Amino acid sequence: MSFVVVPIVLGGAAGWGVHALGEELESQFLALLIVFALIGWLVRSWAFGIFSAVAFYVVAGMDEWDRAMETLSLVLISVIIATLIGVPLGILAAKSQVVSNAIRPVLDFMQTMPAMVYLIPTLFAFGIGVVPGMISTIVFAMPPGVRLTEHGIRNVDTEVVEAGQAFGSPPLRILRQIQLPLALPTIMAGINQVIMLALSMVVLAAMVGAAGLGLEVVRGLQGLQIPRGAEAGLAVVVLAIFLDRIVAALADRAPVVRASRVRD
Repeated sequence: MSFVVVPIVLGGAAGWGVHALGEELESQFLALLIVFALIGWLVRSWAFGIFSAVAFYVVAGMDEWDRAMETLSLVLISVIIATLIGVPLGILAAKSQVVSNAIRPVLDFMQTMPAMVYLIPTLFAFGIGVVPGMISTIVFAMPPGVRLTEHGIRNVDTEVVEAGQAFGSPPLRILRQIQLPLALPTIMAGINQVIMLALSMVVLAAMVGAAGLGLEVVRGLQGLQIPRGAEAGLAVVVLAIFLDRIVAALADRAPVVRASRVRD
């Protein structure tokens, strides 16, 4: 049953994302350019907003806009699914040493396996298309989210947790109002790593049928077309910088980070 449900869910999610960000992008170019610039300005700074607008305009000038948006949609969907799975696993591992001991060797195995190997079982199970690329990307990008979530919660000051327990707070409330807020910068660092790994894997996933910039990189390699591959690679770098700076800026807005700056 899982071999039927998983590809349907992931394939539907991928199809929705590609349709939302990849359909008729020529007419939406200016609107999306303004949206990216506003996100960079509001989340980080006006200078980064200008950089975002110029960088994405350069991507469009290289005729990589549609493929960049396809890659962005696949990355965002993969990251959302990997985060929804990885963060709860990290919380569970932080709360239970048994769970932590059980998943640690699995995470070690996942992080030491070469990225290309992830494509083999999914390609064999689901065939060529978006679904094997999506599943490979989710599995490949998940471990940092699990590890850093567990690390962040375990490193919360025990005196703060004990103070909450002394006031009679239940474990769920301590987790929600004490541990998660204090661990948020570490969790966001994990999500940042998930994004970077997903972006790198989505490019490789073009070898099994996933669309986007990875397909241009593969075609450039196959045809020894250096400019074609370089342009697609530059577009990937733009996406990586944009997503990295946005997530880092959101992490800097965590209450614990702002409080530490006030004390300093």
